[in-house]
Amino acid sequence: MTITSPNNERLKEIRKLARRRERALSGRFAAEGEDLLAAADAAGWPAVERYCAAGSGLDGIEVEPELLAAVSQLGSGTRALGIYEQRWAEEPLGPLCVALHGIADPGNVGTVLRSALAFGASSVALGPDCADPYGFKAVRASMGALFAVPLARYADVAELPGAVVALDVHAEESIAGLAIDEPLTLLVGAERAGLPDEVLAAADQVARIPIASESLNAAMAATVALYEVTRGAVAAEHRMPPA
Repeated sequence: MTITSPNNERLKEIRKLARRRERALSGRFAAEGEDLLAAADAAGWPAVERYCAAGSGLDGIEVEPELLAAVSQLGSGTRALGIYEQRWAEEPLGPLCVALHGIADPGNVGTVLRSALAFGASSVALGPDCADPYGFKAVRASMGALFAVPLARYADVAELPGAVVALDVHAEESIAGLAIDEPLTLLVGAERAGLPDEVLAAADQVARIPIASESLNAAMAATVALYEVTRGAVAAEHRMPPA
């Protein structure tokens, strides 16, 4: 079967998933591109439905290429698209969690997921006023990490695992100089607003990333902090064998 009408009900459902409210109601999201679908397959995350451009030779329900391009969020269109069920862990997971507060940029949320996977974080926890990690821009920016890193929600710092280390540009301590043992949570706020005073007060430690400019965006800050707290362990685990 090949979908040839723009009024096809399946295509209408795909269009709906571009809206956050519809994603929340359905509990589903769309991922586009062969690489993202391959990442889902590798993570054992089955698609509810899978679509491909007619004549592409890919797996899925065939759709006329121009119709698939019309429902795609990619500017250049796509050859493959999958619909997936959202997954949420019951609670933030340790021993290493990255918690976000007020990160409204979906690209930052997706990039944090990618960094979390790179540095072996156990989960990413989303707090108040964060972008939807299952929106198109976040899914795309995660480069498939969304399918490999558990996602959780939290409402209060007390729900986060281990010692909570909050990043703040005005902190006296440098994260590079802290004696940090797992389990721990790295807590990151928005670039301009930072973390609210009450959130900083609830953290076990507050640290800054020494930089020459005023600030880093949230994804960069989270990535640098993850490097600092994991570099010994990651280096030991992935050290190249002697020649």
